[in-house]
Amino acid sequence: MQFFGLFGEHLSHSYSERIHSTFFDLIGMNAGYKHIELSPDELAAAIEGIRVLQFVGVNVTIPYKQTVMPYLDEITPEATRIGAVNTIKVKDGKLYGANTDYYGFGTMLASHGIAVENQTAMVLGFGGSAKAVVLYLLDNGINNIIIVSRKKGALTDIPDDPRISLMSYDEIADISGDLIINTTPLGMFPDNIGISAVPVEVIRHFSAAVDLIYNPQETEFLRLAKTAGLKICNGLEMLVHQGIKSQEIWLERPFELTLNQEIYDKITS
Repeated sequence: MQFFGLFGEHLSHSYSERIHSTFFDLIGMNAGYKHIELSPDELAAAIEGIRVLQFVGVNVTIPYKQTVMPYLDEITPEATRIGAVNTIKVKDGKLYGANTDYYGFGTMLASHGIAVENQTAMVLGFGGSAKAVVLYLLDNGINNIIIVSRKKGALTDIPDDPRISLMSYDEIADISGDLIINTTPLGMFPDNIGISAVPVEVIRHFSAAVDLIYNPQETEFLRLAKTAGLKICNGLEMLVHQGIKSQEIWLERPFELTLNQEIYDKITS
């Protein structure tokens, strides 16, 4: 039996175990995937543990996508550029870091027909997932990105690109654009449910809203966006796409996108 898992601090909201268990069932693989909740002072031992116990790989989520990086033997150029790792592969006693959030986000947008080229996007928050989102937007022809953060004065790792501007939440009331993306945990089950990072007065200035949160599948942010007439999309498809891309890295073989759709249908039925 082969072993996989997810490193994170609070994982009661996560669908990852369900996604990967469904994946194993569909391809007929004898494997297990477990959620591994860690406090910050347990991270180093856990990383060494997956090496010693010969895990095939683990995913990484909040708040460890950046803090795992110094522990890894090699990191892909894409993950280095993003500045975050969400996938660790164990091979021949070494740990390799990659990022599949970039791929997952882009594949999700494409499946919903949400355009990026020549658009203006507002990104709420700038944690590990937001870094992949911002680089995907930059690489795919976005005109302008407004990054909104409570830590406006403390952010030092924003890409050096003239299309990016940085604002605090009290500066965005009159900003309009095409796409607004929530990358914060506000609205997530169980502790932040029923909360939106921004009010409907901000949301209604856009034509599409994406929330990287997937539990609940309709957050308060997306509920407000729907009432304002926006096209909406939650983060569950992104989670499936990035998860199966991680499996491609771990198992060193490709899978058809139709498998992702089959997994999505099973976990939402």
